[in-house]
Amino acid sequence: MRWIAKMVCSAAVAGSAVLSVAQAVPPKTAASGNVASKPGANEVVTKVTLPPSPKALLPDALDGWIASGPSKVLADAAAADPANAAALKEYEFTGGAVSDYKRDGETLTVHALRFQDASGAYGAYSFYRQNGWPKADIGTGAASNHNRVLFWKGDVVVDATFSKMEPLAASEMRELAARIPTPSGNRSMMPPILANLPQHWLDPQTTHYAEGPAGYAGGGGVLPPELVGFDRGAEAATASYSLSSGPATLTVIDYPTPQMAEAMETKIRDYIKAGNGAQPQWTKALKDSDVASLEVRRSGPLVILVSGDAIPDESHRLIETVHFQADLVAIPQPTSSEINKTAQLLMGIAGIVIVGGSAAILLGFFLGGGRALYRIARGKPASSMYDEDFISINLREKWDEKLSPAKSPNPKG
Repeated sequence: MRWIAKMVCSAAVAGSAVLSVAQAVPPKTAASGNVASKPGANEVVTKVTLPPSPKALLPDALDGWIASGPSKVLADAAAADPANAAALKEYEFTGGAVSDYKRDGETLTVHALRFQDASGAYGAYSFYRQNGWPKADIGTGAASNHNRVLFWKGDVVVDATFSKMEPLAASEMRELAARIPTPSGNRSMMPPILANLPQHWLDPQTTHYAEGPAGYAGGGGVLPPELVGFDRGAEAATASYSLSSGPATLTVIDYPTPQMAEAMETKIRDYIKAGNGAQPQWTKALKDSDVASLEVRRSGPLVILVSGDAIPDESHRLIETVHFQADLVAIPQPTSSEINKTAQLLMGIAGIVIVGGSAAILLGFFLGGGRALYRIARGKPASSMYDEDFISINLREKWDEKLSPAKSPNPKG
């Protein structure tokens, strides 16, 4: 029995030692090549939620067109358009995709370019669209040229090239435009400078918007890009007008402040006056213009230049139609202070006193006056102090009778 007891005690001690060692050694994790055990009560489990995958910019199938492979992602402007990468960067290019489609032996190549906002998308659209391209009803704005369709919607510009243009090509592009989401907030706003372009005589398919020198030069800018002042935050819009005496081009440049616009107006006017001796040399658009029709003026932060072949009177009339309209926003100011609060409190107290006093006076007149009128109607005096039934005790008379000797029953001699 003693031997059995020793064996039981030894086994218990050994089991306790093994259990202590097992608790002291931490569980191995995946970093060491083994899978960790289930978390204990003191361990914190962090659940990582991955963001949803971005929706593909171009679909795999489009109205019978089947993509020949996965869309190629365009991560930077150089991959999207190496020749015009600088202009795309100025318009704040953020990414894009290109996909090739096939249908019945025909091919379709679609480039989709995404920008920071709608202003950049419109600028890129106006950069790629050439003057004279017919207008198309696709997306927010569109134009076509032979087998090429160019349109923009929201912050995306789509350039589609068909191997053979078919009558239903526009409807197919409209289906693609319907799949492009429209951004919200300020990202959906058009460039504000476009609102300063006169709509009368305007050729709508000739408007170009630039945020930098590359986009301005590629969009048919009239002035040398270095003269505009894009390094100072300027934006430019150029449009053609069909005047009765000839075509005219209107250039509107928007600067951050009117003071900056005033300085640039002087610089541009001196450049125009210099003529052939100007540095840098005149552009082809200026050389082809009637010198007498060239005119520069300023309106607020806007500098306007008119060029072309129209007569001076019509050019002057066109440039005078541009007027900067400031949109003033009222900033709410604090209307209550400690002084105002005190004055409002005192005025409230005074109002309560006036109302209460007026109510008391009216109530007194109503109750007292009503009672007096009631007594007068009954033929009594207005006041009740003269009533005959007024009960009074004349103690003085009783006291005088009591002390009078003439009336005393036992007078003393």
